[in-house]
Amino acid sequence: MKKSFFPKMAYNNMKTNKQAYIPYLLTCIITVAMYYIIHSLSLNPGMAEMFGGNTITLILNLGCYVIALFAVIFLFYTNSFLVKRRKKEFGIFNILGMEKRHLAAVLAWETLYVMLISLIGGLSLGILLDKAMFLLIGKLVDAQIMLGFFIAPSAVFDTTVLFAFVFLLILANAARQIHVAQPMELLRDSSAGEKEPKTKWLLAAVGMVFLIWGYYLAITVVNPVSSLFTFFYAVILVVLGTYCLFTAGSIAFLKLMRKNKRYYYQTKHFISVSGMIYRMKQNAVGLANICILSTMVLIMISSTSSLMVGLEDILNARHPFDFAVFSYEMDEKKNEALVDDVHQLLDTHGLTAKNETQYTYLSFAAYQAETAFDTDPDNFSSTLNALSELTEIIVLTLSDYNAMEGEQKTLRSNEIFVCGNRSTYEYPVLNLLGKEYQVAGTLDRFIKNGRIDANITQGLCIIVADQEQMDWIYEKQTELLGNMHSSIALFHGFDIQAQDSAKADFSKETAAHIQKNYSRSVFEAKEASRKDFYGLYGGLFFIGIFLAVLFVMATVLIIYYKQISEGYDDRLRFSIMKKVGMHHNEVKAAIRSQVLTVFFLPLFIAGVHVTAAFPLISKLLALLNCMNTQLYIKCTIVSFLIFSFMYTVIYLLTAKTYYRIVSK
Repeated sequence: MKKSFFPKMAYNNMKTNKQAYIPYLLTCIITVAMYYIIHSLSLNPGMAEMFGGNTITLILNLGCYVIALFAVIFLFYTNSFLVKRRKKEFGIFNILGMEKRHLAAVLAWETLYVMLISLIGGLSLGILLDKAMFLLIGKLVDAQIMLGFFIAPSAVFDTTVLFAFVFLLILANAARQIHVAQPMELLRDSSAGEKEPKTKWLLAAVGMVFLIWGYYLAITVVNPVSSLFTFFYAVILVVLGTYCLFTAGSIAFLKLMRKNKRYYYQTKHFISVSGMIYRMKQNAVGLANICILSTMVLIMISSTSSLMVGLEDILNARHPFDFAVFSYEMDEKKNEALVDDVHQLLDTHGLTAKNETQYTYLSFAAYQAETAFDTDPDNFSSTLNALSELTEIIVLTLSDYNAMEGEQKTLRSNEIFVCGNRSTYEYPVLNLLGKEYQVAGTLDRFIKNGRIDANITQGLCIIVADQEQMDWIYEKQTELLGNMHSSIALFHGFDIQAQDSAKADFSKETAAHIQKNYSRSVFEAKEASRKDFYGLYGGLFFIGIFLAVLFVMATVLIIYYKQISEGYDDRLRFSIMKKVGMHHNEVKAAIRSQVLTVFFLPLFIAGVHVTAAFPLISKLLALLNCMNTQLYIKCTIVSFLIFSFMYTVIYLLTAKTYYRIVSK
């Protein structure tokens, strides 16, 4: 054969199958572009000049790994649609005299064409959009953007190497399938799955158990820290349950519908149910993939948008005052000197403190088992569950609390007031480090501190009667924890009404003064943290949107190929039904009912998944101080409505291709 035979044949094959190849090429191009953009942004020197740039860069680096893994799995998976549709074609070529190695050569040239088009198109698109994405991040984090155009040669190289490897894997897998199959098997393979599938009741039951178990874990989670562990267990169970139910449960359900003779023996239902039974075997995995991807999109968008929209609330929870001083000096006189120095610096800058709050407190970690709190985790549970039982204990004296809140509360020596930041303590007694206290009441508001709110563990504030009680707790935890013990700290927080420049000058000088003269003290300013917060949450929101776009694209492509596959499968049935006397509109209505049922089933199940995951995700958001549950509900509803609209548009567009195929 001539050397140009295989390249020409590969080109003609792609041209002939353009209906399947064009969406695949577009997907490859967009995937390449998205990987390059994320990788290039992580290497952009302009990130270092943004506040929170280091955090954004870290998030972008993690995003590179996610997209790389996704590209390998997704492109490998979507290519299987192409190979499956063309196996009959390869079988004919094989019967007509082409050897397996010749078919492999054609596949190699087709893969080379796809790779070159994808890399050239994807890198070109990525380079063009890279600056726009950089400007978008700058807008999200409220940063000043320098003019200029940046191209990362290393990002170009890494992108080329990654996708060359991906396409090499795709070629190897396709060549393997052609090599091991016999010609007649290739001819029949495109029609695989036409036999009525068996009902796998055990697999369906296992899927239901997994799904209920995953829902139970998500719904019953109480401790935000334990939700970190629960999230991974619940995700694995729900994913496994979804695949099992779509694979076996859907077939079992359809066969139960078929046994209902009053329902089944109607023209529309007869065709729909019987058609779905035969098609579900080959479509189950695709439908499950659509469901899982839809769930991921909805959760990512709703959670990251909640963080971004509620950013100011999160910032105010972390920094309840414009400025705060945390002093861990052991000398009380040094603490007094520190506060005097802060006041003197305020006078020097002509500023006045407002809403000034000051108190001393003791903070240490303890493990909880109902009413008992201790520092030894061995007394409570295994190491795996110990972190979920960890509580940050914050001890204040009643005099400091009354002065801070303007109250006149009283306590006996063995009584305490309690208040939790993420849960309510509901027991009448509390055993702390071996000493039992009577709970005189529960306070409505948690103390203003910020650092304690930023801790991922739940906090419990305990108001004791006097300094003697605090000193006993301090000595006891010192005895138990040794070198790991906590010191009694001073908190001094205040606001300032002034221009941003005046605040910035005061903040800079005060931070330098405290760092130089008070080694065990920390100065915090809300405005200095604002940029870091925007960097962190803006970066998370950007990655969330970016990955959501990627997953939506994957969903669109899976749906498109599913419609094409079903169109070719249904074309013969469509023709037969018309020949046996059924009216065109009746057949079309039956097929429309069948397609709609199968098409919107993943969206419905994704909605159920998101609803069941709501308690778990809200607890995870609480770890990031996003406590506004109403905001998360609104973001979830809006995300679902927008995604449902997009999903419907995708259906309408792909349905045209389906009806065009079956009507030929």
